[in-house]
Amino acid sequence: MNIVLKPEYEEFIQAQMQSGKYGSVEEIIGEAIALLRERKRQIEELREKIAVGTTQIAKGQVTDGELVFARLQEKIDRIEQSEV
Repeated sequence: MNIVLKPEYEEFIQAQMQSGKYGSVEEIIGEAIALLRERKRQIEELREKIAVGTTQIAKGQVTDGELVFARLQEKIDRIEQSEV
């Protein structure tokens, strides 16, 4: 496969090669693809969580935000007191 890159991409790749961190252009492209895959996986995971949350909201399965923050503050207070 032959790929034509924008000059700024070529410069970036050359700089990465010169840094010594990568042994080949293929290694750089491989890492870029791995990062893209991970990003897409994370986005899909977030979409699934949003769908679950939306369903829970529609069913009325929610907790008041002020209550959540109050509970978190209580936990923080307990941790701080146990450190003294």
